[in-house]
Amino acid sequence: MIEKIIELEVADPTIFYGVNNSNIRLIKDLYPKVKIVARGTAIKIHGDEEEIALIEEVIGKLEKYCATYNKLTEEVIIDYIKGSEPKIQVENNLIIYGISGKPITARTPTQKKFMAAYEKNDLIFSIGPAGSGKTYIAIATAVRALKNKEVKKIVLSRPAVEAGEKLGFLPGDMKEKIDPYLQPLYDALQDMIPGAKLKDYMENGIIQIAPLAFMRGRTLSDAFIILDEAQNTTTQQIKMFLTRMGEHSKIVVTGDMLSYSDATTMFIDTQIHDNEFINCDRLSAFVNSNSVLRNCENVTIRYNGETFNNNIRIESLKGTSDNPIVIENLTTSEEYTTHIGKNSQGEVKIWNPADLV
Repeated sequence: MIEKIIELEVADPTIFYGVNNSNIRLIKDLYPKVKIVARGTAIKIHGDEEEIALIEEVIGKLEKYCATYNKLTEEVIIDYIKGSEPKIQVENNLIIYGISGKPITARTPTQKKFMAAYEKNDLIFSIGPAGSGKTYIAIATAVRALKNKEVKKIVLSRPAVEAGEKLGFLPGDMKEKIDPYLQPLYDALQDMIPGAKLKDYMENGIIQIAPLAFMRGRTLSDAFIILDEAQNTTTQQIKMFLTRMGEHSKIVVTGDMLSYSDATTMFIDTQIHDNEFINCDRLSAFVNSNSVLRNCENVTIRYNGETFNNNIRIESLKGTSDNPIVIENLTTSEEYTTHIGKNSQGEVKIWNPADLV
């Protein structure tokens, strides 16, 4: 009689043991001569050496199945103990199996294109409107890479930008402050990784939440890095982020080109010639000129023969190519003019293309 301890390294113990240890009890019933005790991630087996060798082989197969499919049923246990392979339904375009064995697949043509691009490239830009699944697919791919040991960690980042309303200062430490902005990423992770395993990953730094503000100076090697909502970054931020890639890493940048939180993300390093207008299709919906021009002094906004201060909302003005909105005296704002550009008179001329149709 000998004793053997088997550690579960990849499977989640909660799923492997089953509800009220039902899976462990089933194995006990099928091997009545052996004593089995499960605690935490350790399974202690006491019995005959040959029986223990058989159980060890079966548990290894069950653990691999459980880690792959995120579920373990009585039928699967019985099949492996009998020496046969369980029946597995083949899923087309499968990425990973989520909680309770739910298959997560690339459904749309563009999602399939993303998966094909991932296999060939280290840097992928995933652009699409809200609801297109760009973030969800990126995180599913990252979890798969982690499970397959293609990377050692997952790093998730997102600009701290509210959706239309300011929440003010948030209480708590850095993690508590940034968590509300990263909730969509947590939601996706919770669909794919069991709760106990996810908590363990985050406590041990295998899955890291990295605010964009604290990414400077890092070199991320052997990592799968995701920047979500990248349309809300500035030019300096996106350049800084893209240079964080280390050896054997993958970067996925997701964003929506039709959704901007600030005009500075719309026109990057634009050189405006005299009598040329900026196409501000989205400006009128999102930007208050006061927030855009907050670092400018002596700014003047002229439209239709009238002069406005920089508290006027640009969307209230209906500029056209014949009668544009003109912003003057931008020479004092290097930040603004770097992103937006100006002509030789220091002017930015704006019109709404909707008025030109």
